[in-house]
Order: sequence, then C-alpha cells, then structure tokens
Amino acid sequence: MGKIAFIFPGQGSQKVGMGEALSASSETARDVFRAADRVLGEPLSQLCFAGPSEELNLTANTQPALLTVSVALLRVLGEDCDMAAGHSLGEYSAHVAAGTLDFSDAVWLLRKRGAYMQEAVPVGEGAMAAVLKAEAALVESICARVDGVVQPANYNSKGQVVISGRRKAVDAASNLLRAEGARIVPLPVSAPFHSQLMEPAERRLAVDLQGTEFRDPRIPVYCNVDAASVTSGDASRDALRLQVSRPVRWAETVQRMVQDGASLFVELGPGKVLAGLVRRIVSDVECLNVETPEDIAPVRARIRAKRGLDPSRAVDRDEKY
Repeated sequence: MGKIAFIFPGQGSQKVGMGEALSASSETARDVFRAADRVLGEPLSQLCFAGPSEELNLTANTQPALLTVSVALLRVLGEDCDMAAGHSLGEYSAHVAAGTLDFSDAVWLLRKRGAYMQEAVPVGEGAMAAVLKAEAALVESICARVDGVVQPANYNSKGQVVISGRRKAVDAASNLLRAEGARIVPLPVSAPFHSQLMEPAERRLAVDLQGTEFRDPRIPVYCNVDAASVTSGDASRDALRLQVSRPVRWAETVQRMVQDGASLFVELGPGKVLAGLVRRIVSDVECLNVETPEDIAPVRARIRAKRGLDPSRAVDRDEKY
C-alpha cells in the first residue's frame, strides 16, 4: 500500500497573501495564526496576508511565517502521516507535525534562528547561487579549488545544487562552473545560509534549543543534515542545531524516505517547490500539494483512500465551529 510522507517547504516559498484564504475559511487556521501573533507579540498573520513583501522577506519574519502557514494547513487537513521531513526551516514544521515540538516553541525558535542567521554575516558579504546542469561531484571539486568560503549548501536533486559563502568566492566558483557548462542562477537571499559562515548562528541557537522541550517524535522525521530519521527528542534537537551551518541533503532525504516505504508525498505550504524536486529525484511516487482551501478536500480524500478508509466519511475539522 505504501506510506504517506508529509513534506514542508523552506525559505524562498513565501509570498504575500499566503494563508489568507485559508484563515478566512477556517476557524482552525485562524487559531494557528492567532497563536503565532501571541508568541511574537506582533501581527505576523497580517504580514503573511498583506505584506509588504520587503518585510515578509526578512529572514527573521520569513521563517516563522512559513512555519505558521504550513501548520495551519496541516491542522485544517486533519490527517496523519507515516513520516515527515522539511527543507531547512521546514524541518521545524515536520517536528510540529510529529509532536516533537509545540507550535508556539517552534515559532519562537524560528524567530531567533532567522535573526541569528541574518546577524552572522553582514548584509552584502554573503551570497548563494543555484547551480543547474552540473553533477554534485563537479560542484564540490570547483568549490574546493576556490580561495575563500564557498561550499554546497543544498543538494536539492540530480543536477541542482545550491552553493553558499562569501560573495567573491561564490562569484568565482560560479564563473568556473559556467565554463564547465553549468547554468548559474544567483539567489535573492540576505545571508549565506547552510555554510560554515553560519557557525556563530548555530552556537547562539544551541542555547535556545537546549532550553526548549523536545519530545520523542510520534513518527520518524528525516533530517537535513544526514538524511537519517530521528526518533528521540534529543536527536531531533541536535539535528536542528547542526543543520544551521551544514548542507541540506534533500535528494538523499527523499531517496531514504522512498526506501523506507513512502509512496505518497504531500507538500504542505505555499508553492510546489518540494513536490517538483521529489518528482525529479524519484519518478514513481505520487506527489500532492496543500496550499489553498480548495486543496484540502481532495487531498484528504486521497489520503483516506490510500489508507483503505472511506473518503466520504472524512470529517471537516471546522464542522464543530
């Protein structure tokens, strides 16, 4: 029958208006947005719904905002999964889905994480670029040849690796990769995420993580740092610490989940980036997206059908209101 995997997007998927229609149609979703607003002491919900985009795209806002939208969709969907994973900050959403972290703790941690990552390197000194049509081994080799800090930050799929580091080093590596036939897409980010330059942010976040309660996840959560699943609270905490300054091994993560039985991937959050990557990594799995209120019923029905349940008996999470 195969297992159901929930996956959660990371930075870059945000857009003004995300979650607005869901909040308007669902008391369950409104409760999630209200909770985030209370934790932060400011209207994060309105930043999601109305922007401005310049404020939403600030890392310290983007990270809790994406978590909030993903968790609102998760709660409204009201279905369980067999395993979960998230891309970068999406790993926090996965842990909320698994019961490892309380939502309010995850919101607070991501606000801190975003601020620490932004403050680790002065704006303008770091850069990231997507490298397309190049094998990972070539990207690694060229990064190793360049003076200065530049390294793979995201192994997203075959032929798609993101590099991160000091701007001059990223530019130098990009030029060498172009000469090898790669296509380079500079990314509009404010810091060199998932590189060794993030080590100061990792050390600061470690203190907050240590002071937060982590429970053993109810389901396996697959981690960015090594693509392995964690089943204890302590291992979950450590994986979230390590991922700040190390590459996101997304392709390996998806492959491991498929090896462990995943055959239906459901992306919860704005956009369809992760579902697209999953299709490139493995061709024989089913991928669905939950982004709008209209997505809820058909995805819920498909999940129930896959579990051998009667889709027509699915209960809307908002019927009680």
